[in-house]
Amino acid sequence: MIVRLYSKPHCGLCDEAKAVLERVRARLPFDLVEEDIRADPTLLATYRYDIPVVIVGGRVAFKHHLVEDEVERFLRRELAGTPVADS
Repeated sequence: MIVRLYSKPHCGLCDEAKAVLERVRARLPFDLVEEDIRADPTLLATYRYDIPVVIVGGRVAFKHHLVEDEVERFLRRELAGTPVADS
């Protein structure tokens, strides 16, 4: 599974989100891909005021502040193939 983190440098929330994802990744197998939104004009226009953004399975899973246990529960369900209702 690929978990994509849209972020940019010098973003405190982005650094926190990456730390949460890295801690969860230590317990669950997934590939973490971090993308700087400034490198893509479309991403910059779309997420300029919403970073960090976590994309799983091609859809937005989390924005802004990540709560570690929520992220882990979500990713465990995704890895198990259990559908997750939008909240």
